[in-house]
Amino acid sequence: MANGFNITYITFGGHVDLYKYRVLYFANAFVYILILCCNSTILCLIWIHKSLHEPMYIFIAALLLNSVLFSTNIYPKLLIDFLSDQQVISYSHCSFQAFVYYSLIGSEFLLLSAMAYDRYVSICKPLQYSTIMRNITVGVLLVLSWVLPAGQLAPSLVLSNNSKLCGFTLNGIFCTNALSKLYCMKSTMSYVIYGVFILVNTVFLPFLFIVFTYIRILVICYQSCREVRRKAAQTCLPHLLTLLSFSCLCSYDVIIARLEIDLTRKARFIVTLQVILYHPLFNPIIYGLKMTEISKHLKKLFCQGKFN
Repeated sequence: MANGFNITYITFGGHVDLYKYRVLYFANAFVYILILCCNSTILCLIWIHKSLHEPMYIFIAALLLNSVLFSTNIYPKLLIDFLSDQQVISYSHCSFQAFVYYSLIGSEFLLLSAMAYDRYVSICKPLQYSTIMRNITVGVLLVLSWVLPAGQLAPSLVLSNNSKLCGFTLNGIFCTNALSKLYCMKSTMSYVIYGVFILVNTVFLPFLFIVFTYIRILVICYQSCREVRRKAAQTCLPHLLTLLSFSCLCSYDVIIARLEIDLTRKARFIVTLQVILYHPLFNPIIYGLKMTEISKHLKKLFCQGKFN
């Protein structure tokens, strides 16, 4: 669909009974505010308290920031669509939203990999921890976690700008790789190969590294004393829960969106909403409850507010 200014628009075709449940859908605005507040609170605590200026907490802060960026990439436009008569987006903005969406997914896996490596050094090589996990090392890992996925996905922006559209209705409520189904392509082999390359580099390899690292940690802990096992369980469990949660999100994207599993429109809509609702809220809740130092500072913050 194009307007008088030669701007191509894409219509979102994944919304269900939007007019009937508009008020209920817009209640997601409060979820977005909750996501911002929960993640920002822990981010500020880590920023303010010097006792939390350690690699593990810095990586947690980066993970929470990634969740905020992930939600901000989706929610504002989604909320506008809930209140609009037409759910449309320009082709260029749609390509950019999909680019940011997958870049942040890749960044999350690389950040979880960096956290796994940090835990491995802390538990398995405690005497070398301060030497290995220096500020410069942490900084390099953070930069690579955000730059590498974006760099690998940058060609997709060029490809999308050079591709013509044969369809203008996207089967979804925000822009994902389903956008590729609208391209006028005689052969999709090159696109599939590129997609597999990205999937392996940004998801499977980091995932295998994380699993291998935690297996090594478990083996070392099994051979160590109870105190080491307690420390490992206390610091590694939140990371593993986050990995499980995020893996479910990626499984949805691969199974439902890419493989085109046959779901009813309503079922697809509900599952998509659950994906973007739960994970950005899951990170601050799990780290706020399970990380002792963060939990302690949160209790102090809310207790002070209650007494004041």
